[in-house]
Amino acid sequence: MKNKTFGPAIKEAREAQRLTQRGLAEQVGVKASHIAYIENGFRRPSLSLLRRLADTLGLDPREMLLLAHPEAKYLIGDAGGREQRKGEVWHRFASNRGLLRRHNVTAPELRLLKQVSLLQDVTSPGHFFFILNAIRQSAESAR
Repeated sequence: MKNKTFGPAIKEAREAQRLTQRGLAEQVGVKASHIAYIENGFRRPSLSLLRRLADTLGLDPREMLLLAHPEAKYLIGDAGGREQRKGEVWHRFASNRGLLRRHNVTAPELRLLKQVSLLQDVTSPGHFFFILNAIRQSAESAR
């Protein structure tokens, strides 16, 4: 998501999950017009709304914070970096039951993705859906 701003990143993630502004707004507890203002760059979300948006859309909260508040980069630096986030990404993905239900992730698929998470750095929960869809497509073409 480099070279993006917060609003378009939220819009892209929302559309990728086939959510309307109203649907996303209901899930995060705001009005649809507030989502529209955010996506169009007229408002920046509060920290609590930013977290709800990141959780709901399966986005990296740290990356979203830096997109919404670029001035925070100076305060955050790279402390914690990749090593700290490594396990957090899997935990955020596996613990988001609503997102897992929406994508019909089965227990065997979740076990397989857990193994994939051990192989390489996965920096976003959305990457697990990319991997899962590749696995599903491969299985369907083998039938």
